[in-house]
Amino acid sequence: MARLMLEYAFEHERLRRDEPFLTQPAGNGEVVTFTWGQTMDQARRMAAHLQARGFEPGARIAMLAKNSAHFFMVDLAVWMAGGTTVAIFPTESAHNIRYVLDHCEARLLFVGKLDDWPKQASGVPPSLPCIALPLAPDTGFEQWHDIVARTAPMAGQPTRAADDLALLLYTSGSTGQPKGVMQTFGSVSAATECIVDEMRHRFTGTALRVLSYLPLAHCFERAWVECQAFVRGDMQVYFTDTAATFMEDLQRARPTLFISVPRLWTKFQQGVLARLPAAQLDALLDDPATASAVGAKVLTSLGLDQVKNAGSGSAPLPAELLVWYRRLGLNLFEGYGMTEDFAYSHGGDGDASLPGHVGKPYPGVQARLAEDGEILVKSPGRMAGYYRQPELNAEAFTDDGFFRTGDLGVLNEAGVLRITGRKKELFKTAKGKYIAPVPIENLLNAHPMVELALVSGVGQATPYAALVLDEALRPRLADATVREQVTAALTELMSQVNAQLASHEQLQFLAVAREPWSIENGCLTPTMKIKRSRIEAALAPHLPQWYEQPQAVIWA
Repeated sequence: MARLMLEYAFEHERLRRDEPFLTQPAGNGEVVTFTWGQTMDQARRMAAHLQARGFEPGARIAMLAKNSAHFFMVDLAVWMAGGTTVAIFPTESAHNIRYVLDHCEARLLFVGKLDDWPKQASGVPPSLPCIALPLAPDTGFEQWHDIVARTAPMAGQPTRAADDLALLLYTSGSTGQPKGVMQTFGSVSAATECIVDEMRHRFTGTALRVLSYLPLAHCFERAWVECQAFVRGDMQVYFTDTAATFMEDLQRARPTLFISVPRLWTKFQQGVLARLPAAQLDALLDDPATASAVGAKVLTSLGLDQVKNAGSGSAPLPAELLVWYRRLGLNLFEGYGMTEDFAYSHGGDGDASLPGHVGKPYPGVQARLAEDGEILVKSPGRMAGYYRQPELNAEAFTDDGFFRTGDLGVLNEAGVLRITGRKKELFKTAKGKYIAPVPIENLLNAHPMVELALVSGVGQATPYAALVLDEALRPRLADATVREQVTAALTELMSQVNAQLASHEQLQFLAVAREPWSIENGCLTPTMKIKRSRIEAALAPHLPQWYEQPQAVIWA
């Protein structure tokens, strides 16, 4: 390893001091842009403050905050001060906040932009020192600005060893209690250098602008946005103000790289189709005389007209959705990575980016399939292990050092990977047949009326699916005529899906959820993955009655 993360930051501080780096909405229409020099000056001042507190080397410094320019500054400050950063998802419950703070043995907590601090505050131990970042709610904690105003910046270029712990990344907990993934300066820097190399050949001669809005507490955004920005130096990062201003923030950034998750790609599509009916848009895109101009107009309306590369990760992207965006002229590709490999595993463009597939191993990554189809990966971003859970470390790797992802996949003739589901998500019906729910869910999710789907049926003779309907459709369901039309459409959908499935996979009914699944009600993780066990437990008392009913669509 020639260089580590902080060394890149010091170089940019010297060579790019006056170049814009972080653009932050400050509320009331005000926007502040921090140069590299200003970013490092504030980080150095906070680093000096943290060092003066006398924390032990590698001390875990936690952060509970939405994305902001000061999130980046905290990481730099903690690293310069000799610590390890632990970011907590900004939507976490008080219970989970307390779990992470206790488990990681946090010595201090930064609190930043949050939407629900009054409900979260009880998760912070009264004895834990806290600092409020700019834009934080009223916490009563000491303010970042006051500290940096009175503290001289740390001098020099403090170094960290490659095996020092840089980040403790807690998984989003889709399958149970979050696990603390240990990433060192060596693994983070190596994976990020590979990410930078991968993206540079796609952005030759193009300024790199991104909008950072997916949670930076998640490895995907931390690696591909924050750490890539630290290594590159020439990448300008924009942030959002509020959910209500998202489209305005997107238009301000005019990103050239845009990364999202399937649920948001679906919402963007639904917003377009609400203004321009699908049949009319399809006709315009099928006509060579209008296709290019119409696609460009749609992308401009979304703020994506400058995007050279768009990515999707975190969960499966329906193949039909990928094709739809490409017809508009958006170069959208799907990638694959995990917290345990610092989000650097599979992806690519061109022939490696087939709809329904996640690409080939990136340069420097080795991958193979186990006999049972489990995807095994050896990445430059390999974790050092799970924090305080040594019993899991031995199970996590093969004897020759490949990480057991827990995901199942298949390879086509060209070696392009398609993920078929999670090993733990496979369930057995009463007939003794195993079913992988994800491929069936993808077929359901492709329908414009469906926002989210879950396929289950453990121990039942046949599987079933639970659905959350499209956000724009839900308010209209009180109209009996609309509900009748939806019932007919979903009945047809189930028939079409079943026609593509083996007999033991065919769904008996579709249950329409009364309330949408959300992060707030515990049915989605902070990265918008469905929490299967939580939803299945809520549905379990109703299943005996539902299985006795003859209709294909059940309104829960």
